[in-house]
Amino acid sequence: MKKFLIAVALLLFSTPLMADLFIYELPDGSRVLTDHLVRDRQYRLVRTGSANHGAGMLLAGRSRQFFRADPKAYDHVIGRVASAHDVDQSLIKAVIRAESEFNPYATSKKGAAGLMQLMPATANEYGVEDIYDPVQNIEAGVLHLKSLLKRYRNRWRLAVAAYNAGHTAVDRYQGIPPFAETQRYVQKVQQYRKIYMAEFR
Repeated sequence: MKKFLIAVALLLFSTPLMADLFIYELPDGSRVLTDHLVRDRQYRLVRTGSANHGAGMLLAGRSRQFFRADPKAYDHVIGRVASAHDVDQSLIKAVIRAESEFNPYATSKKGAAGLMQLMPATANEYGVEDIYDPVQNIEAGVLHLKSLLKRYRNRWRLAVAAYNAGHTAVDRYQGIPPFAETQRYVQKVQQYRKIYMAEFR
């Protein structure tokens, strides 16, 4: 146990200005993992470190129950990645909400993980080392979403349907597949996107 605590300390504690992973504690004891400093008195900085060293996986395995889903915690990285890859940030945030409700440690029965619920094969395709790290997860999820938008000529509903059900199903039905889950998913993303379009104005 002592060796584990030492390893965690070495992994997570560093000078804040050099860090790219920040862990905050809220008044109720829950914690939020993000990639930037948060200027809010409600957020107490408890750990900093580098997201490139598997911190997300370590924390997911040891303390995921202590982390809360914060809708605004990832706006900074969403905006940055959206700008870098020319993908609408309101769509990205809507997909994250539909996929994980902003829980960076969400894991499905099929093995999809993280904010954008990446399957291991998809994560590997985009070079993700730590699937639970919000930055890497969002980056890969957006690249995957961008590839689907390109495939369907920016018809975002088809891209979102393919994100949920796979492009094979969308191609087979030449539209949104008649799966109840996928149709509900597309409707949710559309609803959330409207909310975030107003939020990001």
